[in-house]
Amino acid sequence: MAVGARSGHDEPEDRSGRDESPAAGTPGGPGGDVGPPEGPEGGSGPADGGGAPRRKQRSFWVELPLLVGIALVLALLIKTFLVQAFSIPSDSMQNTLQRGDRVLVDKLTPWFGAEPERGEVVVFHDPGGWLDDTVTPEPNAVQKFLSFIGLMPSSEEKDLIKRVVAVGGDTVECKENGPVTVNGKSLDEKSFIFPGNTPCNDKPFGPIEVPEGRIFVMGDHRQNSLDSRYHQELPGQGTVSTDEVVGRAVVVAWPVGRWSTLPVPDTFDQPALNAAASMAPAALGVAGALPLVLWRRRRLTGGRTAG
Repeated sequence: MAVGARSGHDEPEDRSGRDESPAAGTPGGPGGDVGPPEGPEGGSGPADGGGAPRRKQRSFWVELPLLVGIALVLALLIKTFLVQAFSIPSDSMQNTLQRGDRVLVDKLTPWFGAEPERGEVVVFHDPGGWLDDTVTPEPNAVQKFLSFIGLMPSSEEKDLIKRVVAVGGDTVECKENGPVTVNGKSLDEKSFIFPGNTPCNDKPFGPIEVPEGRIFVMGDHRQNSLDSRYHQELPGQGTVSTDEVVGRAVVVAWPVGRWSTLPVPDTFDQPALNAAASMAPAALGVAGALPLVLWRRRRLTGGRTAG
């Protein structure tokens, strides 16, 4: 079909007499829909009585206190249930930890009933009498607030950090010029005790049977650590209740150049350490099963005799 041709009935080409006004039913025409009114600049605006007006965006300065409040609540929850930062105030854990290091302590695992294990570095509250002669500086208001929400270590609480050497049920001992032994098995401590130190020549001890629910702790800088060895006159022979343990130190977070994890040394993974500790429960199990075995044997023998 050629351009301009039409199908259907032909109509006269002269339309000069026809009404050129908009057709009915079209916007702006008679009976048509009314378009949106023009705004001050000629654009479209909301009709009177129409949809809800656009919500005004809050100012950043209005929302800032809310954001700060949420951040503080999250920081407090993290400090209470997840991790907390602690500062190392002494040299008792050299060279594993240096004075001024900041460590992150896992506080979540103990909530699920996990107990400290041999070889772990743990933070614990003063069990009583360990830090009586230690003077703690008085923090200012800002330090107290930051300590409360966990953004800096607390300077008021008397906490200690040591390595767990033995746990409940273990027998730990160290004679002069000898190694530390746990359940009769020697520990190879060369990878973590301070270079030049002896395992216990400054304070030999033991044998000590660690009560259930308690731990025996020592510093890695043996000749500069007032640990469980030096508090044997206290209840528990210098051991620490697991209830006093805040959590396990897992990471050196500050300074950045000393960032590292704090794994358990391989010497504490020796199967022989657990063998002696598990001997008593095994013996009790055998003793409990023996009467049952004898009773069953007697019953079978009696049945064969009667037959």
